[in-house]
Amino acid sequence: MFFYRTLSFLRHVIIRPLECSNQTRCYSVPGVAGKIKKIGKKGPAIEKKVLDVETDVDKLLKYCCGTNILKEGGQDVELKPDSEYPDWLWTIRTGPAPPLEELDPNTKVYWRRLRREGLKRNNMLNKLKPF
Repeated sequence: MFFYRTLSFLRHVIIRPLECSNQTRCYSVPGVAGKIKKIGKKGPAIEKKVLDVETDVDKLLKYCCGTNILKEGGQDVELKPDSEYPDWLWTIRTGPAPPLEELDPNTKVYWRRLRREGLKRNNMLNKLKPF
């Protein structure tokens, strides 16, 4: 009898949450981004909302457009001359990550990258197997 009670307990504790974990989450609600219109048998299609883009060259040169978070009033942040920004800002790497050969083997970044590239290689090799 104890064995059956334990099984029923385990079924409710372990199996039930696993069944519920496959629920999908809806992060966006249809119709918020635009109007819904029907197109034939394909079902509803959402018209994308077109956002205004700043085209004034003088404003683009003087302000960082899009930084005003206030609904009413306020203005975008005004850009300063380059000499007022810290020096490290101009040395930030904005391109692709450096190759593995340029990294120092005594750092965590090197070993994490090496592990990641090894995992990618193994995954590609496993895709090539016929079974």
